[in-house]
Amino acid sequence: MKRILLLVFACYFVLGAYSQDFFNTDFKKNKRYVILCDPTVQRIKTVQYLTAVNLLDVKKNKVKFVGVYYKDQNYDFSQTKKYIEENHLDNFFLHEISGELNEDNLFENNAVSEELKKVFDNSVGVFFFGGPDIPPGIYGEENTLSVVTDPNRHYFEATFLYHLLGGFQDDDFKPLLDKRPDYLVTGFCLGMQTMNVATGGTLIQDIPSELFGAETPEATVKIGRTNLHRNYWQNIVNDSLLMGVNLHTISFTDNPFFGDRVRVKKRLTPRIYSSHHQAADKLGKNLEVTCVSPDGKIVEGLAHSKYKNVFAVQFHPEVPALYEDMYVRKFHPEDVAQSYNDILGKQSVRFHEAYWNFISDELKSVRKPKNKN
Repeated sequence: MKRILLLVFACYFVLGAYSQDFFNTDFKKNKRYVILCDPTVQRIKTVQYLTAVNLLDVKKNKVKFVGVYYKDQNYDFSQTKKYIEENHLDNFFLHEISGELNEDNLFENNAVSEELKKVFDNSVGVFFFGGPDIPPGIYGEENTLSVVTDPNRHYFEATFLYHLLGGFQDDDFKPLLDKRPDYLVTGFCLGMQTMNVATGGTLIQDIPSELFGAETPEATVKIGRTNLHRNYWQNIVNDSLLMGVNLHTISFTDNPFFGDRVRVKKRLTPRIYSSHHQAADKLGKNLEVTCVSPDGKIVEGLAHSKYKNVFAVQFHPEVPALYEDMYVRKFHPEDVAQSYNDILGKQSVRFHEAYWNFISDELKSVRKPKNKN
């Protein structure tokens, strides 16, 4: 009888650990949980890499990860559940959120507000990752040049960030971070754009056409390599070695974020991994620009003026190929193919390592929530 009870308990624990309703299970409330939005299988693999090579230091933080997503997103998150189970990942969990979301109810208390508060109350930070174009209706514009493939993901992430940070949409709204201002919120590429939109900002829907008047790939490549934010040669030439991205430099602004907090030299112009055609335009509430593109026209980084642990970048520091020679690619058809790691160079790789070290240190500094459950 005792063995049967132990077996039942073990099954219950395993099913609870791998359920897609994590924060509604009997989870261990003494742990430090970091939220991963849009937790696809590839996203989990990326975080596994970052932790394995100690770029994202979870050992000193004793961190576990919870993938949080909206039920009506296009991605089949049962694939992620299966990946976690089959690989016996005891530091990754899933939590599904449901409730009516649309363009009209994102920036107010809505059907997911209570679940978002529960997620916030039991975690120390959240990562927002890259992805497709945001529906322009979210920031009050018509769709002229955006390609929207998964609106429900954007509804969820925009309302999540609004609940965390507030925005111009309602000055009386009380952001969750007012209660815990040291909570870490960061994002990459789409993650930064969503942060801007959620706080009341807008986007440039297509950089080449809106800023340079380039309507075709052929016209776009004439803008010059340093001013391109993804590779349009792949739309002109059939070459399997052409990268879909661009690796261009950035410059830091007078904002003290990178110099004083990340502690990199302000005169440094590191090369970064860029893959986007949209960019922040009008800035959201309390957001300040920390770095820009070589021509100064594109916002490459944002930081929050009120909450010190809220910051994001337009580029992708999470890509594993930046840190070691995984494969070779080229930007121009006549280039010699090289690894991303070689193209970046040691100084730029060190910049990325410093950025991850900063994120790890900030995570460590976040106080564990006082759980009243």
